Amino acid sequence: MQKVFTRPRTLKDVPTHYCPGCTHGIVHRLVAEAIDELNVFDRTIGVAPVGCSVFAYNYFDCDMYEASHGRAPAVATGIKRVLPDRVVFTYQGDGDLAAIGTGEVVHAAARGEKITVIFINNAIYAMTGGQMAPTTLIGQKTTTTPYGRDRELNGSPVKICEMLGVLDGAAYIARVSVHNPANVVKAKKAIKRAFEVQMAGHGFTLVEVLSACPTNWGLAPDEALRWLADNMVPYYPLGEYKAPEEI
Repeated sequence: MQKVFTRPRTLKDVPTHYCPGCTHGIVHRLVAEAIDELNVFDRTIGVAPVGCSVFAYNYFDCDMYEASHGRAPAVATGIKRVLPDRVVFTYQGDGDLAAIGTGEVVHAAARGEKITVIFINNAIYAMTGGQMAPTTLIGQKTTTTPYGRDRELNGSPVKICEMLGVLDGAAYIARVSVHNPANVVKAKKAIKRAFEVQMAGHGFTLVEVLSACPTNWGLAPDEALRWLADNMVPYYPLGEYKAPEEI
């Protein structure tokens, strides 16, 4: 029988530790497929964050490095500058990137560091129990906003793509989602393009992926995907925010 679908070479054959319905696994696969298709497995280095994906090095079968909380872009900068021929990416959640690591990602983009950031936005601090994150929506209930996020008290959610897209050093900035098959296909295309732009030497690249967290949202997996589509996508519009005309 002809095999038409299989595990990517860059993805290890191991059990997952993620919760049922978590979309980290989907994004892991998309990153691995992009690396395989670009044939850069043997020269790719990934940087794992602190958060639910802290064990990313258990899944990606390429060289991986663990960074302190929020420091993945700084670590990736050092790796890329020392080994400029490598393809370097970070894989970060919203707490890691948009809270404690805000300074690192902003200045990496401003400097035009030739790295790729895969940014998982599930609107919550997931690993530590479901607290409000910088990306938590107005009215969204968390353990630290039990009555819903209040704009006057907590401020507005941070829009990373809009913030980084205006920086001169940013070469490719895109926001995608994985709440249905059509958007998974678009997400794969954006991730692959981000790697291609990095390899062409244009500058900093980031793909924000709107993702579901059924456990901390208190929803069933299918309900979480609908909630993402109905609530996150309107506030975080999908699309390319900045892209070079040619690679």
